[in-house]
Amino acid sequence: MAYIIESERRVIKLSVDDVLNVIREYQKLTHNSCCYEHTREILAKHAIFIPEDL
Repeated sequence: MAYIIESERRVIKLSVDDVLNVIREYQKLTHNSCCYEHTREILAKHAIFIPEDL
């Protein structure tokens, strides 16, 4: 789970599982992408969420 560290700027520490989940979601969304611009358009239309560890 993600862990938020409070300081001057908020920092989110991701667990290994968080990173792998983000990568899996990215690959699922962009598998038909043809270029960088198309990838940006696809990702702009979708939000990727990770759970916060409380």
